[in-house]
Amino acid sequence: MPFEPGETSAIDTLRLKSRQKAAELNQHVLGYGALAEAEWQAAGIATPDLPAMRRYRLDRIRAELKRRDYAGALLYDPVNIRYATDTTNMQPWVAHNPTRHCFVATEGPVVLFDYFSCEHLSDHSGVVDEVRPAVSWIYLYGGELTGNRVRRWAAGIADLVTEHGGGISRIAVDHIDPEGVMELARLGVTIGNGEAVMENARLIKSPDEILAMRRAIVACEAAMGEMEQALISGISENELWAELHRGNIARGGEWIETRLLSSGPRTNPWFQECSSRIIEAGDLVAFDTDLIGPYGFCADLSRTWLCGDTKPSSEQRDLFRIAADQIAHNTSLIRPGISFHDLVERSAVPPGDCFPTRYGVLYHGVGLADEYPTLPHASDWTDDTPDGVLVSGMVLCAESYIGQLGGREGVKIEEQILITETGHEKLSTYPLDERLLGE
Repeated sequence: MPFEPGETSAIDTLRLKSRQKAAELNQHVLGYGALAEAEWQAAGIATPDLPAMRRYRLDRIRAELKRRDYAGALLYDPVNIRYATDTTNMQPWVAHNPTRHCFVATEGPVVLFDYFSCEHLSDHSGVVDEVRPAVSWIYLYGGELTGNRVRRWAAGIADLVTEHGGGISRIAVDHIDPEGVMELARLGVTIGNGEAVMENARLIKSPDEILAMRRAIVACEAAMGEMEQALISGISENELWAELHRGNIARGGEWIETRLLSSGPRTNPWFQECSSRIIEAGDLVAFDTDLIGPYGFCADLSRTWLCGDTKPSSEQRDLFRIAADQIAHNTSLIRPGISFHDLVERSAVPPGDCFPTRYGVLYHGVGLADEYPTLPHASDWTDDTPDGVLVSGMVLCAESYIGQLGGREGVKIEEQILITETGHEKLSTYPLDERLLGE
């Protein structure tokens, strides 16, 4: 039945109490649980100062916006929204259903446009100034009337730009469909590349971000240990991969971006997604975690294991040694001040019979997900490959895939590396399979 006149005050009181209760029970307020906390304590990793981390990130975004002369940033990518606000809401779903966005004014507020009745999901952040209901103009909601929704949405964005833009009508947008571009232009708002703003903002990590990343890696490697314990002859690739998911979620992690686990003949060529294949004794099992863990940080590690209590073949040992040596050499080159191009030119590459199946990149940035820069093999460097310089506070992943063209198996190894003021530090610590390293 409808509410009667005069009940508004009581309804507002109930709404406030409901929001307060929900905010107190937010996953980011409750924390990551006894299992994860015990593992982080055992590893000696301090708790990151999350309020300081959030302020640092906003300062990074606004510095980029000022440098590029934008009135603000309109963000749809849930990873970018996480960076700007440290809030989450159905992350994989909103990545392909744009029902949540955020406006960061260069000189002004952070306004989060959230899914219906989700105001409480950002109360913990301390950096979101206002929450409004999102106007979503995906066809799922608007059908053939989507144009009406676009106009309603754009009017709200244009009003924010007018109010807080300081006379500037140009904003950075990370993802937007053409209808939105045209309607904003009609209202006098022009757009530029928001990915350039956000990738450069995310490039240099604060000390608190590094602490959070260390914790995410510890959680990932603990889940990897559980997966390795489950690796026995007779288990399917899918069943084994599920162990990593289980371990990540149990420690408060969020999702895994790929299904890159394969065994035996499916390891060559690389990029087979995990399947129902039954793993046999003597098989190589290779995987890439691509894991978004606690604090939303990516732990992007690769390992190759030998299944069963058996000795590796000479071919398996040779492939593994080439991959391990490539990673060791390429990691040794990482230091502040070296250019992307010089780093690539000095890097070790797969031998001739393995080069055609090489991994697509030698290095890539990593933070809340895979990030800029991406550094290819020297032979793949083109005129439109951007150069730059490594700087302290960046984090790179060093990648290797070694498999002979037409061969039976292949080896994948990947490490996560922090660039320090004096060199580098390997953040990933999970040991390589000693049997495959043996002479």
